[in-house]
Amino acid sequence: MNIQLSEHFTYHKLFRFCLPTVAMMLFTSLYGIADGYFISNYVGKTAFSAVNLIMPFLMILACFGFMIGTGGSALVGKTLGEGAQERAQRYFTMMVYLTLILGAVLTVLGLIFMRPVARWLGATDAMLDDCVVYGNIMSLFNAAFMLQYLFQSFFVVAEKPQLGFLATAAAGMTNIVLDALFVAAFRWGVAGAAWASVIGQCIGGILPLLYFLRPNSSRLRLQKTGLEGAILWKACFNGSSELMTNISTSVVGMLYNFQLLRYAGEDGIAAYGVIMYTQMIFAAIFIGYAIGTGPIISFHYGAGHHDELRSMLKKSVTVMVAVGAIMLFLARGLAAPLARIFVGYDAGLLEMTGHALGIYAFSFVLNGLNIFSSSFFTALNDGGTSAAISFLRTLVFQTSAVLALPFFLDLDGIWWAITAAEGGALAVSALFLMGKRKRYHYL
Repeated sequence: MNIQLSEHFTYHKLFRFCLPTVAMMLFTSLYGIADGYFISNYVGKTAFSAVNLIMPFLMILACFGFMIGTGGSALVGKTLGEGAQERAQRYFTMMVYLTLILGAVLTVLGLIFMRPVARWLGATDAMLDDCVVYGNIMSLFNAAFMLQYLFQSFFVVAEKPQLGFLATAAAGMTNIVLDALFVAAFRWGVAGAAWASVIGQCIGGILPLLYFLRPNSSRLRLQKTGLEGAILWKACFNGSSELMTNISTSVVGMLYNFQLLRYAGEDGIAAYGVIMYTQMIFAAIFIGYAIGTGPIISFHYGAGHHDELRSMLKKSVTVMVAVGAIMLFLARGLAAPLARIFVGYDAGLLEMTGHALGIYAFSFVLNGLNIFSSSFFTALNDGGTSAAISFLRTLVFQTSAVLALPFFLDLDGIWWAITAAEGGALAVSALFLMGKRKRYHYL
């Protein structure tokens, strides 16, 4: 039986509704992880470093789909809560159109600037060709990647999170199987890993597009409509926090790479790549929960159900604290085994990676609370507050920490930077939640 957005959510019902979305984000994280594993073990650590170096730029290109999906789904969810079904359908269709148009534009820009960007990021002569080959193939199919991000949010609004999970699972499994075939068996190098990823992305982006084009049993279906600039701007502005988070994270990732090249060379970038793959797994749980709860919050906000907003906030904070504590212990305990999966062939790199991951793990206690706080205001269609939390958390606090802490703690300062940044962001999140409580009536 489908759970509807209009229902009261107990913990049990909340977990049932969000579980497919969490699983969906976990499968999405398998793209980079599968590529990283096969490249590191079958191509080498220089190619592994090259892919990690160019990845932040690729994520900047793709994350516009996440912006449209989160901002657009909040607007559509609120519109459904107001009882305007036909208008919600039109808004949904506009978001898909915008994603396709913007995806094509970003593909062209990615292909033009891939080599200069790789050089600017610090790619050595040994890394440059791998950066460009991997980046160009991924850029060609950027629209499909953006569509996948878009539909991950809209499947929840459509009250079909299970279908979102199935589409993403199919994409993830395709990527893993093709990685094994193209990289391990055929020895196609980084090109094989890139082709495995983009084929998976096409499945994750195009299959949902076909579903919403046809008559279906969900709340949403694509229909003929024009583009309304005011609506698109409102959705994009509301989703700007997620765009800011992804762009800032990518920019900070570039800064990490600069610092690591300075303090630890290519091994530092490889170690950071392993940490990022591990972080993708843990963060996917928080992000999946945020995507799953966002439409619920938007619907009840649009319907004026203040008691439900209070209930969702209280339950979500409890969940984030509990899951964050569990993740800390898991990450600390699994640091060495996780490092061995990717870099077990190099003893020095293995030791550095395991040590770094053990430090980085402390950030997970705070990470979920900050991710949910930002998404909570996005769901309330308060994009400005959400963007402020995201901007301060990533670009301001992380940048300051990764630049300053190495002066006092050397290489360990780079690994501690994320925890320091999350602590500062949590204070900001708490201030906004208290300051906005009377406006939205959630406390």
